[in-house]
Amino acid sequence: MLEFLLCSMLTLLPDYLYRRYVQDKRIGREITLFSMWYELRWGIVTCFMLTVTLITVIFFFHPSSTSVTGYFRTITILPETGGRVTEVLVTDNQVVQAGDPLFRMDDSIQQANVEAARRQVTEIDAAQIVAQSELAAAIGTLEQATGAVRQAQEELDTKLELQQRNANVVTQREIDRLQIAVDGREGAQHAALAQKEAVDAKIETLLPAQKASAEAALAQAEVLQSKMVVYAGITGTVQQLALQPGDYVSPILRPAGILIPQTTDDRRFQAGFGQLSAQIIHPGMIGEMTCASLPFTIIPMVVTKKQGTIAAGQFRPTDQLIDVATPTAPGSVTVTMIPLYEGQANAIPPGSACAANVYTSNHDRLETEDLPFLTRISLHAVDTVGIAHAALLRVQALLMPVKTLVFSGGH
Repeated sequence: MLEFLLCSMLTLLPDYLYRRYVQDKRIGREITLFSMWYELRWGIVTCFMLTVTLITVIFFFHPSSTSVTGYFRTITILPETGGRVTEVLVTDNQVVQAGDPLFRMDDSIQQANVEAARRQVTEIDAAQIVAQSELAAAIGTLEQATGAVRQAQEELDTKLELQQRNANVVTQREIDRLQIAVDGREGAQHAALAQKEAVDAKIETLLPAQKASAEAALAQAEVLQSKMVVYAGITGTVQQLALQPGDYVSPILRPAGILIPQTTDDRRFQAGFGQLSAQIIHPGMIGEMTCASLPFTIIPMVVTKKQGTIAAGQFRPTDQLIDVATPTAPGSVTVTMIPLYEGQANAIPPGSACAANVYTSNHDRLETEDLPFLTRISLHAVDTVGIAHAALLRVQALLMPVKTLVFSGGH
Protein backbone atom coordinates (compact mmCIF):
# COMPACT_ATOMS: atom_id res chain seq x y z
CA MET A 1 0.00 0.00 0.00
CA LEU A 2 2.81 2.40 0.82
CA GLU A 3 4.47 1.74 -2.54
CA PHE A 4 1.16 2.21 -4.33
CA LEU A 5 0.50 5.54 -2.63
CA LEU A 6 4.01 6.71 -3.50
CA CYS A 7 3.68 5.66 -7.13
CA SER A 8 0.21 7.17 -7.45
CA MET A 9 1.63 10.53 -6.41
CA LEU A 10 3.90 10.38 -9.46
CA THR A 11 1.48 8.87 -12.01
CA LEU A 12 -2.20 8.71 -11.08
CA LEU A 13 -2.42 12.11 -9.39
CA PRO A 14 -0.80 14.06 -12.27
CA ASP A 15 -3.09 12.22 -14.70
CA TYR A 16 -6.15 13.21 -12.71
CA LEU A 17 -4.99 16.81 -12.35
CA TYR A 18 -4.48 16.99 -16.12
CA ARG A 19 -7.98 15.65 -16.76
CA ARG A 20 -9.50 17.96 -14.18
CA TYR A 21 -7.86 21.28 -14.87
CA VAL A 22 -6.70 20.96 -18.48
CA GLN A 23 -9.53 18.92 -19.98
CA ASP A 24 -12.06 20.23 -17.45
CA LYS A 25 -13.37 16.77 -16.54
CA ARG A 26 -14.89 16.37 -13.10
CA ILE A 27 -15.45 13.41 -10.80
CA GLY A 28 -19.08 12.43 -10.82
CA ARG A 29 -19.71 13.73 -14.30
CA GLU A 30 -17.15 12.91 -17.00
CA ILE A 31 -15.05 10.85 -14.56
CA THR A 32 -17.31 8.24 -12.96
CA LEU A 33 -16.78 4.80 -11.47
CA PHE A 34 -17.51 3.22 -14.83
CA SER A 35 -15.43 5.63 -16.92
CA MET A 36 -12.49 5.79 -14.49
CA TRP A 37 -10.47 3.14 -16.29
CA TYR A 38 -10.80 4.87 -19.63
CA GLU A 39 -10.31 8.38 -18.33
CA LEU A 40 -7.34 7.57 -16.08
CA ARG A 41 -5.96 4.63 -18.04
CA TRP A 42 -2.51 6.11 -18.53
CA GLY A 43 -2.12 6.98 -14.87
CA ILE A 44 -3.51 3.64 -13.66
CA VAL A 45 -1.31 1.54 -15.97
CA THR A 46 1.77 3.60 -15.22
CA CYS A 47 1.04 3.49 -11.47
CA PHE A 48 0.60 -0.28 -11.58
CA MET A 49 3.82 -0.83 -13.53
CA LEU A 50 5.79 1.56 -11.36
CA THR A 51 4.40 -0.06 -8.18
CA VAL A 52 5.37 -3.54 -9.33
CA THR A 53 8.81 -2.29 -10.32
CA LEU A 54 9.30 -0.47 -7.04
CA ILE A 55 8.19 -3.46 -4.97
CA THR A 56 10.51 -5.73 -6.95
CA VAL A 57 13.46 -3.39 -6.47
CA ILE A 58 12.77 -2.93 -2.77
CA PHE A 59 12.36 -6.61 -1.93
CA PHE A 60 15.25 -7.70 -4.14
CA PHE A 61 17.90 -5.20 -3.05
CA HIS A 62 16.61 -4.84 0.53
CA PRO A 63 15.57 -8.38 1.57
CA SER A 64 13.32 -9.02 4.53
CA SER A 65 12.65 -12.06 6.66
CA THR A 66 10.13 -12.98 9.31
CA SER A 67 12.07 -16.14 10.22
CA VAL A 68 14.54 -14.62 12.63
CA THR A 69 15.40 -16.00 16.03
CA GLY A 70 18.27 -16.24 18.47
CA TYR A 71 19.12 -19.92 18.72
CA PHE A 72 20.68 -21.13 21.94
CA ARG A 73 22.37 -24.38 22.92
CA THR A 74 20.93 -26.84 25.41
CA ILE A 75 22.67 -29.72 27.18
CA THR A 76 20.73 -32.82 28.12
CA ILE A 77 21.35 -33.91 31.69
CA LEU A 78 22.20 -37.58 31.35
CA PRO A 79 24.08 -40.05 33.54
CA GLU A 80 26.82 -42.12 31.95
CA THR A 81 25.18 -45.25 33.30
CA GLY A 82 21.65 -46.11 34.27
CA GLY A 83 20.58 -46.15 37.89
CA ARG A 84 17.92 -45.30 40.45
CA VAL A 85 17.95 -41.81 41.94
CA THR A 86 18.54 -41.62 45.68
CA GLU A 87 18.93 -37.85 46.16
CA VAL A 88 18.15 -34.75 44.10
CA LEU A 89 20.55 -31.92 44.93
CA VAL A 90 19.12 -29.07 42.78
CA THR A 91 15.72 -27.67 41.93
CA ASP A 92 14.13 -26.72 38.65
CA ASN A 93 15.15 -23.31 37.25
CA GLN A 94 18.20 -23.18 39.53
CA VAL A 95 21.45 -21.61 38.34
CA VAL A 96 24.37 -24.01 38.83
CA GLN A 97 28.09 -23.62 38.38
CA ALA A 98 30.34 -25.99 36.47
CA GLY A 99 31.15 -28.93 38.74
CA ASP A 100 28.09 -28.61 41.02
CA PRO A 101 26.42 -31.96 41.83
CA LEU A 102 22.92 -32.32 40.38
CA PHE A 103 21.66 -35.67 41.69
CA ARG A 104 22.96 -38.89 43.17
CA MET A 105 22.11 -42.46 42.17
CA ASP A 106 22.24 -45.73 44.10
CA ASP A 107 25.91 -46.82 44.25
CA SER A 108 25.73 -49.89 46.52
CA ILE A 109 27.13 -52.17 43.78
CA GLN A 110 29.91 -49.71 43.02
CA GLN A 111 30.77 -49.44 46.73
CA ALA A 112 31.05 -53.22 46.92
CA ASN A 113 33.32 -53.24 43.87
CA VAL A 114 35.51 -50.52 45.39
CA GLU A 115 35.79 -52.45 48.66
CA ALA A 116 36.66 -55.67 46.81
CA ALA A 117 39.36 -53.86 44.81
CA ARG A 118 40.72 -52.25 47.97
CA ARG A 119 40.92 -55.67 49.67
CA GLN A 120 42.78 -57.00 46.64
CA VAL A 121 45.40 -54.26 47.02
CA THR A 122 45.71 -55.10 50.73
CA GLU A 123 46.10 -58.77 49.88
CA ILE A 124 48.95 -58.03 47.50
CA ASP A 125 50.66 -55.85 50.13
CA ALA A 126 50.47 -58.82 52.50
CA ALA A 127 51.83 -61.10 49.78
CA GLN A 128 54.82 -58.76 49.42
CA ILE A 129 55.59 -59.17 53.14
CA VAL A 130 55.30 -62.94 52.83
CA ALA A 131 57.54 -62.84 49.75
CA GLN A 132 60.23 -61.07 51.78
CA SER A 133 60.12 -63.98 54.28
CA GLU A 134 60.27 -66.45 51.40
CA LEU A 135 63.29 -64.58 50.06
CA ALA A 136 65.06 -64.84 53.42
CA ALA A 137 64.32 -68.57 53.53
CA ALA A 138 65.57 -69.02 49.96
CA ILE A 139 68.79 -67.14 50.79
CA GLY A 140 69.31 -69.39 53.82
CA THR A 141 68.69 -72.53 51.76
CA LEU A 142 71.15 -71.28 49.15
CA GLU A 143 73.82 -70.57 51.77
CA GLN A 144 73.26 -74.01 53.29
CA ALA A 145 73.58 -75.68 49.87
CA THR A 146 76.69 -73.64 49.10
CA GLY A 147 78.30 -74.77 52.36
CA ALA A 148 77.46 -78.38 51.69
CA VAL A 149 79.02 -78.15 48.23
CA ARG A 150 82.14 -76.55 49.68
CA GLN A 151 82.40 -79.28 52.33
CA ALA A 152 81.94 -82.09 49.82
CA GLN A 153 84.39 -80.51 47.39
CA GLU A 154 87.05 -80.11 50.11
CA GLU A 155 86.64 -83.74 51.13
CA LEU A 156 86.93 -84.83 47.50
CA ASP A 157 90.02 -82.70 46.99
CA THR A 158 91.66 -84.23 50.08
CA LYS A 159 90.98 -87.76 48.90
CA LEU A 160 92.30 -86.97 45.42
CA GLU A 161 95.49 -85.54 46.90
CA LEU A 162 96.00 -88.64 49.05
CA GLN A 163 95.35 -90.86 46.04
CA GLN A 164 97.99 -89.00 44.06
CA ARG A 165 100.55 -89.56 46.82
CA ASN A 166 99.66 -93.14 47.41
CA ALA A 167 97.13 -94.95 45.26
CA ASN A 168 96.69 -97.68 47.84
CA VAL A 169 95.44 -95.33 50.57
CA VAL A 170 92.18 -94.22 48.83
CA THR A 171 90.25 -96.50 46.55
CA GLN A 172 88.66 -95.34 43.30
CA ARG A 173 85.28 -96.34 44.64
CA GLU A 174 85.68 -93.82 47.43
CA ILE A 175 86.62 -91.13 44.93
CA ASP A 176 83.58 -91.91 42.81
CA ARG A 177 81.29 -91.77 45.86
CA LEU A 178 82.63 -88.35 46.86
CA GLN A 179 82.28 -87.07 43.29
CA ILE A 180 78.63 -88.14 43.23
CA ALA A 181 78.11 -86.39 46.56
CA VAL A 182 79.64 -83.17 45.18
CA ASP A 183 77.45 -83.34 42.07
CA GLY A 184 74.33 -83.92 44.15
CA ARG A 185 75.06 -81.02 46.49
CA GLU A 186 75.80 -78.75 43.47
CA GLY A 187 72.37 -79.71 42.09
CA ALA A 188 70.82 -78.75 45.40
CA GLN A 189 72.74 -75.48 45.24
CA HIS A 190 71.39 -74.76 41.76
CA ALA A 191 67.87 -75.56 42.95
CA ALA A 192 68.27 -73.19 45.91
CA LEU A 193 69.62 -70.49 43.58
CA ALA A 194 66.68 -70.97 41.21
CA GLN A 195 64.29 -70.74 44.16
CA LYS A 196 65.92 -67.48 45.25
CA GLU A 197 65.72 -66.05 41.73
CA ALA A 198 62.05 -67.04 41.54
CA VAL A 199 61.35 -65.22 44.79
CA ASP A 200 63.34 -62.22 43.54
CA ALA A 201 61.25 -62.16 40.33
CA LYS A 202 58.10 -62.45 42.38
CA ILE A 203 59.10 -59.49 44.56
CA GLU A 204 60.49 -57.30 41.78
CA THR A 205 58.10 -58.11 38.91
CA LEU A 206 55.08 -60.27 39.68
CA LEU A 207 53.80 -58.64 42.86
CA PRO A 208 54.35 -55.03 41.59
CA ALA A 209 52.46 -55.91 38.40
CA GLN A 210 49.67 -57.51 40.41
CA LYS A 211 49.54 -54.49 42.70
CA ALA A 212 49.44 -52.12 39.73
CA SER A 213 46.56 -54.12 38.24
CA ALA A 214 44.76 -54.12 41.58
CA GLU A 215 45.28 -50.37 41.96
CA ALA A 216 43.99 -49.82 38.41
CA ALA A 217 40.95 -51.95 39.23
CA LEU A 218 40.46 -49.89 42.39
CA ALA A 219 40.74 -46.64 40.44
CA GLN A 220 38.26 -47.95 37.87
CA ALA A 221 35.83 -48.96 40.60
CA GLU A 222 36.18 -45.54 42.23
CA VAL A 223 35.56 -43.81 38.89
CA LEU A 224 32.45 -45.90 38.33
CA GLN A 225 31.32 -45.03 41.84
CA SER A 226 31.92 -41.32 41.22
CA LYS A 227 29.79 -41.51 38.08
CA MET A 228 26.80 -42.30 40.25
CA VAL A 229 26.81 -38.58 41.11
CA VAL A 230 25.93 -36.44 38.08
CA TYR A 231 27.65 -33.04 37.95
CA ALA A 232 27.03 -29.94 35.87
CA GLY A 233 29.59 -29.76 33.10
CA ILE A 234 29.04 -26.04 32.45
CA THR A 235 27.54 -23.03 34.20
CA GLY A 236 23.88 -22.67 33.33
CA THR A 237 20.25 -22.94 34.39
CA VAL A 238 18.54 -26.25 35.10
CA GLN A 239 15.24 -26.63 33.24
CA GLN A 240 12.57 -29.34 33.06
CA LEU A 241 13.99 -31.19 36.05
CA ALA A 242 11.24 -33.39 37.48
CA LEU A 243 13.33 -35.99 39.33
CA GLN A 244 12.25 -37.61 42.54
CA PRO A 245 14.12 -40.15 44.69
CA GLY A 246 13.28 -43.57 43.33
CA ASP A 247 13.11 -42.53 39.67
CA TYR A 248 15.19 -44.52 37.23
CA VAL A 249 17.31 -42.54 34.77
CA SER A 250 19.18 -43.88 31.79
CA PRO A 251 21.45 -42.38 29.11
CA ILE A 252 19.19 -43.98 26.48
CA LEU A 253 15.70 -44.34 27.87
CA ARG A 254 15.15 -41.31 30.08
CA PRO A 255 17.10 -38.06 30.54
CA ALA A 256 16.96 -36.17 33.81
CA GLY A 257 16.47 -32.63 32.48
CA ILE A 258 18.00 -29.86 30.40
CA LEU A 259 20.84 -27.48 31.22
CA ILE A 260 20.83 -24.14 29.39
CA PRO A 261 24.37 -22.68 29.38
CA GLN A 262 24.94 -19.07 30.27
CA THR A 263 26.79 -17.27 27.50
CA THR A 264 28.76 -14.05 27.80
CA ASP A 265 29.45 -13.46 24.10
CA ASP A 266 27.50 -11.14 21.82
CA ARG A 267 23.92 -12.07 21.12
CA ARG A 268 23.67 -13.68 17.71
CA PHE A 269 20.53 -14.08 15.66
CA GLN A 270 19.93 -16.38 12.72
CA ALA A 271 17.66 -15.29 9.87
CA GLY A 272 16.34 -17.19 6.87
CA PHE A 273 16.02 -15.13 3.67
CA GLY A 274 14.64 -16.20 0.31
CA GLN A 275 16.97 -17.79 -2.21
CA LEU A 276 16.62 -14.78 -4.51
CA SER A 277 18.66 -12.90 -1.92
CA ALA A 278 21.61 -15.28 -2.11
CA GLN A 279 23.65 -12.95 -4.33
CA ILE A 280 22.60 -9.77 -2.52
CA ILE A 281 23.26 -10.57 1.13
CA HIS A 282 26.89 -10.54 2.22
CA PRO A 283 28.76 -10.06 5.51
CA GLY A 284 28.92 -6.45 6.56
CA MET A 285 25.44 -5.47 5.37
CA ILE A 286 23.52 -3.24 7.75
CA GLY A 287 20.02 -4.27 8.79
CA GLU A 288 17.28 -3.73 11.32
CA MET A 289 15.29 -6.09 13.50
CA THR A 290 12.18 -6.02 15.66
CA CYS A 291 11.04 -8.78 17.99
CA ALA A 292 7.74 -9.71 19.59
CA SER A 293 9.44 -9.99 22.98
CA LEU A 294 10.61 -6.37 22.74
CA PRO A 295 7.77 -4.47 21.00
CA PHE A 296 7.99 -0.96 19.56
CA THR A 297 11.77 -1.30 19.30
CA ILE A 298 13.96 -1.29 16.19
CA ILE A 299 17.46 -2.69 16.72
CA PRO A 300 20.24 -1.92 14.21
CA MET A 301 21.95 -5.14 13.10
CA VAL A 302 24.92 -6.14 10.98
CA VAL A 303 25.37 -9.35 9.00
CA THR A 304 28.45 -11.25 10.19
CA LYS A 305 28.17 -14.55 8.33
CA LYS A 306 26.28 -16.13 5.46
CA GLN A 307 25.91 -19.89 5.36
CA GLY A 308 27.43 -21.26 2.18
CA THR A 309 24.87 -24.04 1.78
CA ILE A 310 21.09 -24.27 1.76
CA ALA A 311 19.69 -26.83 4.18
CA ALA A 312 17.12 -28.17 1.70
CA GLY A 313 19.88 -29.98 -0.21
CA GLN A 314 21.27 -32.05 2.63
CA PHE A 315 20.78 -35.81 2.83
CA ARG A 316 21.86 -38.80 4.86
CA PRO A 317 22.43 -42.32 3.49
CA THR A 318 19.26 -44.38 3.92
CA ASP A 319 17.71 -47.46 2.36
CA GLN A 320 15.53 -45.25 0.16
CA LEU A 321 16.82 -43.58 -3.00
CA ILE A 322 16.22 -39.84 -2.95
CA ASP A 323 13.91 -38.56 -5.66
CA VAL A 324 14.79 -35.00 -6.61
CA ALA A 325 11.29 -34.47 -8.01
CA THR A 326 9.71 -35.11 -4.62
CA PRO A 327 8.06 -31.86 -3.51
CA THR A 328 10.01 -30.28 -0.68
CA ALA A 329 9.91 -26.86 0.89
CA PRO A 330 12.51 -24.55 -0.68
CA GLY A 331 15.36 -23.84 1.65
CA SER A 332 16.38 -20.40 2.77
CA VAL A 333 19.67 -18.55 2.86
CA THR A 334 20.76 -18.61 6.48
CA VAL A 335 22.69 -15.62 7.77
CA THR A 336 23.96 -14.65 11.21
CA MET A 337 23.43 -11.14 12.52
CA ILE A 338 24.55 -9.36 15.66
CA PRO A 339 23.51 -5.98 17.10
CA LEU A 340 25.38 -3.10 15.57
CA TYR A 341 25.86 -1.60 19.04
CA GLU A 342 26.80 -3.71 22.04
CA GLY A 343 24.09 -4.50 24.56
CA GLN A 344 21.09 -3.46 22.47
CA ALA A 345 19.70 -7.00 22.25
CA ASN A 346 20.34 -8.04 25.86
CA ALA A 347 16.67 -7.58 26.72
CA ILE A 348 15.56 -10.05 24.03
CA PRO A 349 15.18 -13.58 25.44
CA PRO A 350 16.89 -16.27 23.33
CA GLY A 351 14.45 -18.00 21.02
CA SER A 352 12.30 -14.91 20.40
CA ALA A 353 10.42 -14.58 17.11
CA CYS A 354 11.70 -11.58 15.17
CA ALA A 355 11.53 -9.91 11.78
CA ALA A 356 14.47 -8.27 10.06
CA ASN A 357 15.47 -6.26 7.01
CA VAL A 358 18.89 -5.89 5.46
CA TYR A 359 19.71 -2.96 3.23
CA THR A 360 21.92 -2.72 0.17
CA SER A 361 24.32 0.19 0.31
CA ASN A 362 26.16 1.47 -2.76
CA HIS A 363 27.76 4.41 -0.98
CA ASP A 364 31.29 3.07 -1.33
CA ARG A 365 30.87 2.41 -5.05
CA LEU A 366 29.47 5.86 -5.63
CA GLU A 367 32.34 7.44 -3.74
CA THR A 368 35.24 5.46 -5.18
CA GLU A 369 34.24 4.27 -8.67
CA ASP A 370 33.87 6.27 -11.85
CA LEU A 371 30.41 5.13 -12.93
CA PRO A 372 28.23 6.20 -15.87
CA PHE A 373 25.54 8.75 -15.17
CA LEU A 374 22.60 6.36 -15.51
CA THR A 375 24.33 3.79 -13.33
CA ARG A 376 24.88 6.36 -10.60
CA ILE A 377 21.22 7.40 -10.80
CA SER A 378 20.14 3.74 -10.57
CA LEU A 379 22.38 3.04 -7.56
CA HIS A 380 21.11 6.19 -5.84
CA ALA A 381 17.55 5.06 -6.50
CA VAL A 382 18.25 1.57 -5.12
CA ASP A 383 19.68 3.02 -1.91
CA THR A 384 16.85 5.53 -1.59
CA VAL A 385 13.93 3.12 -1.93
CA GLY A 386 15.26 1.22 1.09
CA ILE A 387 13.51 3.82 3.22
CA ALA A 388 10.19 2.33 2.13
CA HIS A 389 11.19 -1.06 3.54
CA ALA A 390 12.44 0.58 6.71
CA ALA A 391 9.07 2.29 7.07
CA LEU A 392 7.30 -1.04 6.56
CA LEU A 393 9.37 -2.60 9.33
CA ARG A 394 8.40 0.22 11.68
CA VAL A 395 4.73 -0.18 10.77
CA GLN A 396 5.12 -3.89 11.44
CA ALA A 397 6.69 -3.12 14.84
CA LEU A 398 3.75 -0.85 15.69
CA LEU A 399 1.08 -3.29 14.54
CA MET A 400 2.68 -6.44 15.97
CA PRO A 401 1.25 -6.01 19.52
CA VAL A 402 -2.16 -5.05 18.11
CA LYS A 403 -2.20 -8.01 15.75
CA THR A 404 -1.09 -10.37 18.53
CA LEU A 405 -3.28 -9.07 21.34
CA VAL A 406 -6.41 -8.14 19.42
CA PHE A 407 -6.67 -10.26 16.30
CA SER A 408 -4.93 -13.39 17.59
CA GLY A 409 -6.58 -13.60 20.97
CA GLY A 410 -3.54 -12.56 22.98
CA HIS A 411 -1.33 -15.50 21.98
